[in-house]
Amino acid sequence: MASSFAARLRMIALPLLAAGLLAGCTPPAPAFKSTDITGADYGKNFVLTDHHGQPRTLADFKGKVVTIFFGYTQCPDVCPTALSSMSSVMQELGADADRVQVIFVTVDPERDTQALLAEYVPVFDARFLGMYGSLEKTAEIAKDFRVFYRKSGDLAGHYTIDHSAGTYVFGPDGRLRLYMRHGEEPQVVAADIKALLDGK
Repeated sequence: MASSFAARLRMIALPLLAAGLLAGCTPPAPAFKSTDITGADYGKNFVLTDHHGQPRTLADFKGKVVTIFFGYTQCPDVCPTALSSMSSVMQELGADADRVQVIFVTVDPERDTQALLAEYVPVFDARFLGMYGSLEKTAEIAKDFRVFYRKSGDLAGHYTIDHSAGTYVFGPDGRLRLYMRHGEEPQVVAADIKALLDGK
């Protein structure tokens, strides 16, 4: 009788134990929709000049989430779309937007002067910063961030630039955390930024 009871108990307990073990092995849901690149050994810093003429490094924005997009002002579609999307993200964030710094780094410093960046970038949001460096500095920083860019067309002046189109996101502690693909929904981007602001 006792052995029969023990057998029935095992029949009930074993499936429950197995279910518990399986539940314990299920990985937690990812904290972000964007690609988590925490711990990446690239894109650690930059030294550039903003469209106000001020030298800037990543350390200047500690305590804020920083997003960095590489592009150029004469870009016909990708760049204005990316900046418009970040403008929508800032609206989604509400008061938290003041804890975010959006940076647009030009890969076309020959044409994108300080004056042109100052005219172009704030159109999307007055808080956004356009940044530039010398040809050599631009190439160095793009390489450090694994950003591809190349002139195409009439190289004498009427050229376009093929370039990478994703956005890098740094947490408030200055660490590179996320890579956001071009065309991501503003609501998704805002949620990921909010998670970083909340300490994730």
